[in-house]
Amino acid sequence: MPRGQKSKLHAREKRRETHGQPQDLTGPQVTAEKEEESRSSSSSSAVCRGARRRSSDSSVPQESRRASPTGSPDAGVSCSKSDMAAKGQDEKSLGTSPDASVPPETQGASPTGSPDADVSGSKSDVAAKGQEEESISPSVRTAFFTTTDRDPLNRKVSKMVQFLQEKFEKKESILKADMLRRVRRQYKPCFPEILKRTSERLAVLFGVELKEMDSSGESYTLVSKLGLSSEGSLSGDNALPKSGLLMSLLSLIFVKGNRATEQEVWEFLGELRIYDGILHSIYGDARKIITEDLVQDKYVVYRQVRNSDPPRYEFLWGPRAHAETTKMRVLHVLAEMNKSSPGLYPHLYDDALIDEVERALRLRA
Repeated sequence: MPRGQKSKLHAREKRRETHGQPQDLTGPQVTAEKEEESRSSSSSSAVCRGARRRSSDSSVPQESRRASPTGSPDAGVSCSKSDMAAKGQDEKSLGTSPDASVPPETQGASPTGSPDADVSGSKSDVAAKGQEEESISPSVRTAFFTTTDRDPLNRKVSKMVQFLQEKFEKKESILKADMLRRVRRQYKPCFPEILKRTSERLAVLFGVELKEMDSSGESYTLVSKLGLSSEGSLSGDNALPKSGLLMSLLSLIFVKGNRATEQEVWEFLGELRIYDGILHSIYGDARKIITEDLVQDKYVVYRQVRNSDPPRYEFLWGPRAHAETTKMRVLHVLAEMNKSSPGLYPHLYDDALIDEVERALRLRA
């Protein structure tokens, strides 16, 4: 090979070495650093996303997902596509009453003046009312009692609910900083979701709302969703369990036509895995609470059904319940828990509306 060509080749190799060497040294290192940076920045969000995906399967018990005789609305907070689909099905199942979309004044009306048409109208009213009672069933709450907490976020929620219950019973301040300290670092980005689920669970189990005390959002308190006095159901020993059972009892009495037999009450509570004579892990002695404590507090009336032989008993709203809350407020809470609206239950809405009018007239008198 001629000498000039050798020199050119040698120079070319030198240039390749000087330009290529830094590339070979720094390229993989920079890539590795970038990958590490990407992994660390996405790890937090991955934890939340993974927990939310698992939540779509674990937040609702298997028997509720397969079939439910009462509509089985989803009680959990849904974030994934499957959760949103379940939520849509729940709302659809709660609005299945054929009379739900018809204004109350037209439901009993007949297009013809025949007596048969009036009879059929009254039958449809009874059927619609029965469907309303089925719609507002305890199935929305059952998930909280039967779910196995495979979802890590739900486990955090369970611990948070227990922590807030202890704080409330000891009459200690509920601070955001204290709640954050109970969440491990990897779950801190999920705190808003944990707080949201905690608030929903408190509402379902105890009938209370986790409410900010000021605009800073640094301190919270628990207040009754039914507007009950803090010196009443939310005072004394066992306050939160009493509040939870009271909300269930007042709701059931309202749905059942302003009185509920003892048998109906225990059937309702049985769907929540609360049984007569068996201590419950959350509510304790349910019989004592509903037949003694709430009766003494004048929130419910527990009396023998007239002329019943053998004796049967029934529950009604007590004077204190009438004074501190309203049927309309109960209906709004029920609709909210069932992810629905009060207008979808026309018979209950009419009853609540009449109650509002009567209250206004009493205040004027």
